[in-house]
Amino acid sequence: MLCLAVGAFAVTPAAQALACSDSGAHPNAVSKAEYTRAVRCLVNVERARAGLAALHADRRLARAASRFSTAMVREGFFAHVSPEGSTLSSRARGAGYPGGTLGETIGWGSGDLATPAAIVDAWMNSPPHRAVLLDGDFRRIGVGVEDGAPGGVDGAATVTADLGG
Repeated sequence: MLCLAVGAFAVTPAAQALACSDSGAHPNAVSKAEYTRAVRCLVNVERARAGLAALHADRRLARAASRFSTAMVREGFFAHVSPEGSTLSSRARGAGYPGGTLGETIGWGSGDLATPAAIVDAWMNSPPHRAVLLDGDFRRIGVGVEDGAPGGVDGAATVTADLGG
């Protein structure tokens, strides 16, 4: 389980961004479903480049990820364990996911760093995040996004990707 605040990473190359609809969209310019679909697509582009199978969308993991992104923005924290003590495992179980191997990446960015392409690019340029997203044991993914960031940053997005085996 890893976290990342998007910083000064280069934006994903245009060729990758073109492969996924809405990858360059700001979070308030598209629906949450379109935004999360773009994040999932971009992760799968990276997995394909690494010779790995695509991750399939899982509504239970998406529910856990969405709730967690919302909680981080609403409660003003940025960590894998909430102030109340919820963990990835407890959140996934609470959303109906049956268990097994789990992984999580979280990130936030503002302005041009709030797009799906920028978030995924930042994850892929961080060795620990890259390792989670390119772990061949994972088969499913749920992505959640919330407008805003911990600390009340305007024009931001907070993104959680929960992966399951």
